Amino acid sequence: VQLQASGGGLVQAGGSLRLSCAASGRALINYIMGWFRQPPGKERAFVGAISQSGDSNVYAHSVKGRFTISRDNAKKMVYLQMDSLKPEDTAVYFCAAASGSGPPFARRALRDDYEYSYWGQGTQVTVSS
Repeated sequence: VQLQASGGGLVQAGGSLRLSCAASGRALINYIMGWFRQPPGKERAFVGAISQSGDSNVYAHSVKGRFTISRDNAKKMVYLQMDSLKPEDTAVYFCAAASGSGPPFARRALRDDYEYSYWGQGTQVTVSS
């Protein structure tokens, strides 16, 4: 599967932004999807993930309650809705795909980037104070 993230930009603190991840190739239903981010000068970090059917999500503590991941398997799209943005959310954001085969969603190491086999290019999100 090939992934392409888009939708980044400059937004003021407290604002909202929606990132999109377009998939091509194999059907999206075959993959658990995740979002990661890499702030300037820091390592890439987990943001959240969504199960193959979209009925389960897991989020990093820092974004829980502010960010929402959704997916449309028919359109091969995954979304990251970001609300109440803070300057510390400034980062390059990546979408990633993990094989749907294997242990159930709840038992996967989804916070670890090695769990994901496919990565899109990043999209820059900058939140001004």
